[in-house]
Amino acid sequence: QVYLVESGGGSVQAGGSLRLSCAAPDYIYSSYQMGWFRQAPGTEREGVAVIDSAGTILYADSVKGRFTISRDNAKNTLYLQMNNLKAEDSAVYYCAADDRIYAAATLAVDAFVYWGQGTQVTVSS
Repeated sequence: QVYLVESGGGSVQAGGSLRLSCAAPDYIYSSYQMGWFRQAPGTEREGVAVIDSAGTILYADSVKGRFTISRDNAKNTLYLQMNNLKAEDSAVYYCAADDRIYAAATLAVDAFVYWGQGTQVTVSS
């Protein structure tokens, strides 16, 4: 069992900011791509931002210029800084990890096999 522990969700007004954190075991953090996904009620889970072990980053078009994914190697922690939040960003956000060593970055949901419990982000307009 792989445990990904998320934190940092909450409620904010449109235009505000939140930062999500995800702590991962060292062997996951150092070798596998990790990312953030989200799912709003009645919709499919979608990729938001991912970073692979080489540091390659991909963003969904809807968040480019507003969200930033980053890593703190000393803490084995993945972050998602979300700025200029919009109502349509409201969703449950999940941290996820691949299980293929050194796999290239992808936003495809089915490439990720380890999932956190999710954290709610609510943006009011």
